[in-house]
Amino acid sequence: MGTTSQAVITRAEERPQETWDDPVKGSVAWHTLFSAGLTPTDAMCAGIAILTPGGNNPPHRHAEAEIYLILEGSGVLTVEDEESAVTKGVAVFIPGNAWHALRNSGDGDLRLFYVFPTGRFSDVVYEFPA
Repeated sequence: MGTTSQAVITRAEERPQETWDDPVKGSVAWHTLFSAGLTPTDAMCAGIAILTPGGNNPPHRHAEAEIYLILEGSGVLTVEDEESAVTKGVAVFIPGNAWHALRNSGDGDLRLFYVFPTGRFSDVVYEFPA
């Protein structure tokens, strides 16, 4: 017997901003939009991430696959040592356990919508190189 999801309408501005500003985890902020325990949802979690100019989310991986949709700005995405430029409108699928990184290469904020196929964001365990 699991939780029953409900429809939720929200905005990033309505959710607390969380941040990492750490040599290992990088410099990134995010607003969790949907996550069990925060919202009455249980099948996916999602949010908006913001990397300021020069900000980065260094190489990491997690068991869950992930989707990015770039909302504004420009950056360089690395997945398993392959670099690609990303700009507004680009959608990305990152397989589970793939090493990936993102850095802001522009003059303005890089904002992206991200989605994980798990109900609770806190269940996503980030692994960084030793």
